[in-house]
Amino acid sequence: MLTKLCPVFMPPTGMVIIPTGSGTEPRLKIEYVEQILSNRVNNAGEEQYLVLWSSKSSASFPPLSWHNLNELSRCLELVQDYLEAKLHASLSRKRKSPDTGNDLDGHRPSPAERRLKQASRSSSVVSSSSTSSLSPHPPNHITHPQPPEYKIYNGVLTHKGGYVVAKYASSPDVPRLNIRDVPTAQMISTANRSSTRSAEDVIRAEILRRLRALPGPKIRLTNTFDSSSPSLRFQWITEYVLREGVFKADAATQEGCLKCSPHMGRNIGCEYTKRCDCLEYAAVDENRLSPEQKELYAIIRAEGGSTIGLPKKFPYYAEGTKEEKTGCLVPFYLKSRNPIYECNDNCKCGRYCRNKNVQFGRRVQLEIFKTSSRGWGLRCRQDLHQGEFIDTYRGEVITDEEATRREDSAGKSKASYLYSLDKFAESEGLSQEDLYVVDGEFMGGPTKYMNHSCEPNCRQYTVSYNKHDCKIYDIAFFAKEYIPAFEELTFDYLDKDDDDEEDGAQEPEEQPDEDSVPCLCGAKKCRKWLWT
Repeated sequence: MLTKLCPVFMPPTGMVIIPTGSGTEPRLKIEYVEQILSNRVNNAGEEQYLVLWSSKSSASFPPLSWHNLNELSRCLELVQDYLEAKLHASLSRKRKSPDTGNDLDGHRPSPAERRLKQASRSSSVVSSSSTSSLSPHPPNHITHPQPPEYKIYNGVLTHKGGYVVAKYASSPDVPRLNIRDVPTAQMISTANRSSTRSAEDVIRAEILRRLRALPGPKIRLTNTFDSSSPSLRFQWITEYVLREGVFKADAATQEGCLKCSPHMGRNIGCEYTKRCDCLEYAAVDENRLSPEQKELYAIIRAEGGSTIGLPKKFPYYAEGTKEEKTGCLVPFYLKSRNPIYECNDNCKCGRYCRNKNVQFGRRVQLEIFKTSSRGWGLRCRQDLHQGEFIDTYRGEVITDEEATRREDSAGKSKASYLYSLDKFAESEGLSQEDLYVVDGEFMGGPTKYMNHSCEPNCRQYTVSYNKHDCKIYDIAFFAKEYIPAFEELTFDYLDKDDDDEEDGAQEPEEQPDEDSVPCLCGAKKCRKWLWT
């Protein structure tokens, strides 16, 4: 509660922030800030947000101060956290049962939300040891002046290393406010009628700036349901980030095809599968085996050995075919889920070989959009042809042990971001503990926003640029079928094949246990539960 009320607050001499002369306001450094607790529009019409500073000086009376968005430009993640908490608190009030008072949407409130809810039940706006009202007029007076706009409570503002910082202070001219009472009922009332539009616009602009920095066609962002934006805490990356205990195969193991050249007839790089060394471990096209080759292939499968020289297929349609097919997966790979081995920088086939595709990155126009019931989703702004490459799934590559720890800590919903790199586990004799896992929750690319469907229109494929590295490879999404522009892109989180679905077809079961995660895909053949 406020224990000292002053009509005007003047910080002690020497502690007022002095302009640096650069023409810009000093910023707050996020390392010094713990949380945003409230918002207001001041008398000048400027949006301001109440900052709770990290402080070891006083647990009950830590420094609190109001700042505009320019000052908070390095703390936008915290501003977004506050706005999300405020939005959820508002939805919670709308969806609350009048009998039980419980939230009906299953949302777990954040500390900021709990603070907002607790404070909203308080009947006291402010109080003082010396007065019970902010107004000097009698209760029945028709004039109701606004309370003073304090800049800071429990401290003073100064500079440190070019940034604004707050220091705890308890002198008589410093307003006091107990953290247990924040936000006060008066603050909540003010916040509920104060616009946050500028903050929402600034956050959205920052998201768009980060999206523009990604290679490839422009990624758009659309939200017609509310004012939220994807999390600023999500880090956009263009390749895997390898964490502790994760290692790529030595670069010396990456071999290229040495018998191919950029100009082998059609000027498309590799043209003969029997000569391309990159296809050494690629699947054999058994339909083209001669009787002698069938016998040889049977021996190789039983005893081991190289399949070089046996008929195989390049994974992509080459130039010279129909335009809509160029670069798309051929049916041999699209329907079989065989691993794809692309040529690499050590090959003699040239930069624009027909067998290089995913490594060049995304070439389609994507849009992240807010769905009506499943959070954010992903769609393409152009038609996608069957077998067309969309983008890869990226993130942190962690050990299986670390993945288990993260999943145990976060719960079953975490599984939707974890992708085990287990394609070669059986063929290479890798144990579960030897496998790596991609975690795309906190960093990755736009495919992080692809939702699940039990009848997906996209499918994920293994793409390797080093045939000798069976532990790290790309996960690439391709269109499973023709997908018209603006249709949501989905894939099966359980990575089931069509054959698996047909063999194991059964009626959806009732909830297996109380921790099961329901499926909301809405497909006709929905399995009803994602994680059980």
